[in-house]
Amino acid sequence: MPPRKRATVTAPSTMKELKDTLWKAADKLRGSMDASQYKDVILGLVFLKYVSDAFDERREQLEQELIADGLDDEGIASLIDDRDEYLGSSVFWVPEEARWSYLAQNAKGIQESGDVEARTVGELVNGAMRGLMAENATLTGTLPIIFNNPSVDQRRLGELIDMFNDTRFTGEGARRARDLLGEVYEYFLEKFARAEGKRGGEFYTPAGVVRVLVEMLEPYNGRVYDPCCGSGGMFVQAEKFIEHHGGNPADISVYGQELNERTWRMAKMNLAIHGITAQLGPKWEDTFAHDVHPDLLADFVMANPPFNIKDWTRREDDKRWKYGVPPSGNANYAWIQHILSKLAERGSAGVVMANGTMSSNSGGEGEIRARLVEADQVSCMVALPTQLFRSTGIPVCVWFFAKDKAPGPKGSIDRRGQVLFIDARNLGYMVDRAERALSDDDIAKIAGTFHAWRGTESANGVEYADEPGFCYSATLAEIKEADYALTPGRYVGAAPLEDDGEPIEEKIARLTKELYEQFDESARLQAVVREQLGRVG
Repeated sequence: MPPRKRATVTAPSTMKELKDTLWKAADKLRGSMDASQYKDVILGLVFLKYVSDAFDERREQLEQELIADGLDDEGIASLIDDRDEYLGSSVFWVPEEARWSYLAQNAKGIQESGDVEARTVGELVNGAMRGLMAENATLTGTLPIIFNNPSVDQRRLGELIDMFNDTRFTGEGARRARDLLGEVYEYFLEKFARAEGKRGGEFYTPAGVVRVLVEMLEPYNGRVYDPCCGSGGMFVQAEKFIEHHGGNPADISVYGQELNERTWRMAKMNLAIHGITAQLGPKWEDTFAHDVHPDLLADFVMANPPFNIKDWTRREDDKRWKYGVPPSGNANYAWIQHILSKLAERGSAGVVMANGTMSSNSGGEGEIRARLVEADQVSCMVALPTQLFRSTGIPVCVWFFAKDKAPGPKGSIDRRGQVLFIDARNLGYMVDRAERALSDDDIAKIAGTFHAWRGTESANGVEYADEPGFCYSATLAEIKEADYALTPGRYVGAAPLEDDGEPIEEKIARLTKELYEQFDESARLQAVVREQLGRVG
């Protein structure tokens, strides 16, 4: 028997190299299909490359272990395909025709020859996806089977596979490879969300907004639920939070639901990439029409429901409408009440909503909001800056709910009968002309204020105090007096003006003089323009 050819594992690509290479790959398809289509193609190939790289790396490690044990080539050959050795190392089992080396070898497809039937490269990639799902139960129903569709240019698909040959997700261990892929995947989700504009908001919530929810709720353990989970970003950020604070991600159980088929598949793939086991239901479903987790009581709910849905599945006798039947023309308060119905005895929730929900009185929404307040379900309202969502110009806020605001595991200070209002509209920085982002300090300020108010361990002994223009702890009586409006700006007041030392009378005189001077200059320029136009005429 000839000696076995030893596989080699190249050094991993840097993050910049991966992003540059893969975004160039996306550019290759951009002219031939729309953003939503090439998103599925690119992300599918990224996933396929990752699982194949991880498989090859584990195969090399296993081979070296068997050599160290003194096995010859025949002994190695008999044991190297033991799939438990892969699955036990959190590596997917990749059948031979799903391995990247096989696809790269046949990037132009397989030509008909004798008994060999011709197959396009798209058919080969589809076969690889089917093979992966057949061999790995957690991937069932997840991967895209779209690569041989008429809209996919087979020549360009082959070129993409050639380009991907130069990327490598492995070389520093399975965990590092998974982190690398996770970061690339999130980078692409953000890029594609921008490219798709308004539709991008259906599957992507800006990371800063998700972090506000996660940092305030602190989901260290228990059941975490998202009724409209998009691509799974809430769950990914929850896992990162737990790891950052030295916890064990295995201490949370993840439940979700998603209406859009492609987005549901994207979520399944995203969570598989991050090693998160999630129960997203057997298929995509409408949360209002068919709740796939009817008996779930969650410890944490984090959600960014679609805003102001007019056409939604509504039944007036639905038991979820504990505080009033939501109007048929807007599902905002249906989402809120569905989420409240899912909270366990000490559960808490954070929900991104359009600003209109804080003060709207149409369709009975004002009465529902009043009942929510009187039932002491609302713990905190946060008004966020504009332009955080590239996909919509609608200003947004975050509602935080708590089933129990008494002293206990969720905080040492009794906050029953109170609501914290935070006006964060002046925070953030502009990424570009169209989009704003929250910095780490911004998120820490918002979350830290809430934790000080609640008296949690993470407040580190910092005592809460109202801050004019930013935060205020209001009683239910004060909220009732404001006709149950929950807009933070009505409660926090104005920030104190900085005293520059100039007496007010002198400042008024100076500013008046400057204004009149500007009026005079404007008049002079207007006369010059009129004179020039007269000459042209």
